[in-house]
Amino acid sequence: MFKGIPPKKEIVHDIILQQDAPLPNIGMYSLSTLENAKIKKEVQELLEKGFIRPSTSSCGSPIVLVRKKDGSWRMCIDYRALNKITIKNCYPLPRIDDLLDQLKEAIYFSKLDSHNGYHQVRVVEQDA
Repeated sequence: MFKGIPPKKEIVHDIILQQDAPLPNIGMYSLSTLENAKIKKEVQELLEKGFIRPSTSSCGSPIVLVRKKDGSWRMCIDYRALNKITIKNCYPLPRIDDLLDQLKEAIYFSKLDSHNGYHQVRVVEQDA
C-alpha cells in the first residue's frame, strides 16, 4: 500500500456543482469530550498516513461518529448538504455481473481491501 495521495492516473474524480449554488459550510455537530478526542485521533492518524491533507476548500461538512456492530466507532462525514448541489454523474458504475463476465477463465482471486481502496481515488486539485 502506498503512502500519501494517490498517484496521477488517466482518470480522476471530480465534483461538478450546480452553478450559482451557495457552497455549504456547516459547523461541527455538538460532540462529547470523548467523541471529540476520538475524531481528533482518527484525523491525526489519517494525516500521518497521508490519506488526507489540510483542505483549502470554502466548503465544510460536519463529522459524526457511528457505532459499529463490534462496539467500536466509525468516523463519517455528513455530505448531505454538498450532495444536494452536486450534479449526478450520468455514467453509472458498471454492473457487477458484467464485470464478473469479463473475468471468464480467471483462476486466482484475492479479497480486495475496500477500506484502503477508498483512499486510492484521486480527486481533481480544485475539489480537494
